[in-house]
Amino acid sequence: MAGDVRLVPVDDKTLEPLLSIAAAEAEPDDVMPPVEAPAGWSHARREAFRDFHRAHYGGLEGPTRTLMYAIMLGGEVVGMIRLARRDEPGVMETGMWLGRSARGQGIAVAALREALTEAAGHGARVVVAETTAGNTPAIGVLTRCGAVLRRDGDDVHAEIVID
Repeated sequence: MAGDVRLVPVDDKTLEPLLSIAAAEAEPDDVMPPVEAPAGWSHARREAFRDFHRAHYGGLEGPTRTLMYAIMLGGEVVGMIRLARRDEPGVMETGMWLGRSARGQGIAVAALREALTEAAGHGARVVVAETTAGNTPAIGVLTRCGAVLRRDGDDVHAEIVID
């Protein structure tokens, strides 16, 4: 199943399906920056989600220097992965989330591998990620994709060198 994973840049066509899977299968704080809004997937949070993703439509060369991808499985949006340019030349940062029904199936590993290929195509030599020691699934995905992990208290810094 994970072999059917592909990445599609988030745009007006993929934004609403991405919001739908986020609202149905994830918590707002897991998929977007915190906002002042009523709890849960209120109208205000949905608008903030849209605004947040639209702000990144400029991609790696745009003002946010971030490219958001919808993670597609068999034509359906199941989550999001991003690449962001860092100040250090040749270094990008990544982060992702998946809807609950897509977790534990190897989709995250396949998506990260696709993102690493994309990063290399944009000149990256290293991709970094940040997580927490309690996020065992993320640590597993990063490790399976070749990350070297460094722990600082509860924070985990991952670095993947792209060959």
